[in-house]
Amino acid sequence: MTWHPDMPDEYKNQIVTGDARVLAERIPDESVDLIFTDPVYDRIDDYRWLAETAARVLKPDRACLVYCGIGYQEATQKALRQGGRPVTWILPTVYSAGNTPRFHRLGFAKWTMLLWAGGEPVAHFCDAQISTFEKRSNGHKWTKNTRPISAYLKAFSRDGEAVLDLYTGGGTVPAVCKQLRRNYIAFEIDPATADLARERVANTQPPLFVPEPEQLGLGL
Repeated sequence: MTWHPDMPDEYKNQIVTGDARVLAERIPDESVDLIFTDPVYDRIDDYRWLAETAARVLKPDRACLVYCGIGYQEATQKALRQGGRPVTWILPTVYSAGNTPRFHRLGFAKWTMLLWAGGEPVAHFCDAQISTFEKRSNGHKWTKNTRPISAYLKAFSRDGEAVLDLYTGGGTVPAVCKQLRRNYIAFEIDPATADLARERVANTQPPLFVPEPEQLGLGL
C-alpha cells in the first residue's frame, strides 16, 4: 500500500500538534483506510464534524471507529448518522485498574463503548474486549490498552494501510499502528500530551513479522 500522492509529508506516520478541525483540511479526499479515534465524550459537535470529515476523507466502504461515553451514546450515534453512514455499536471494552477485572454489584468497574460507522471489517474480530490500563514507569496512565486497539486494527485494516486518529491523546492508536505495520496520521491539540505520545511511539518496537489473516490460512 502507498500513501495518497497529495497527503502532506509532515502527516505521514507523525503525531502533529494542532486543532484537528484545521489540520484535517489538508487531508485529501478518499485517502484514508480507517478512522480510529477517541474524542472528548461530551463534545457532541465534535462527533458531527467527525462524521462530515469521515464522509470526505475515507475511501469508499471503509469504516470509522469512534469511542463514546455510555451516557452520550444516543446523542453520539445521532451525530454520526448525519454523515450518511449506518452506525452500529460494538460491545464495550471493559477496563480494570488491576491485573484482573474487578466486579461490583452492577458489573465491571469501568467500561467504554466503541461505535462503528460504515464499512466492513476485513478480518474476523471478537467485539467484546476485556483489558487493564497500561502505565509507564513514571506513573502516567494511558487511557487505552494496546490489546483491544490491536484487535480492532487487525479487523478493520491491512498491512500498510493509512489509519487516521484525530484525537490521539496518549498515542495508543499510532503506537499499535507501528507494531502492526499500519501507516498512521495522528493529531493532538495539547503540546505536552503530543510530546508524551511521540515518546511512546518512539519507544514502541515493531515486530519483525506480523502475519495477516490470509497468511495464517484463515481464508478471511
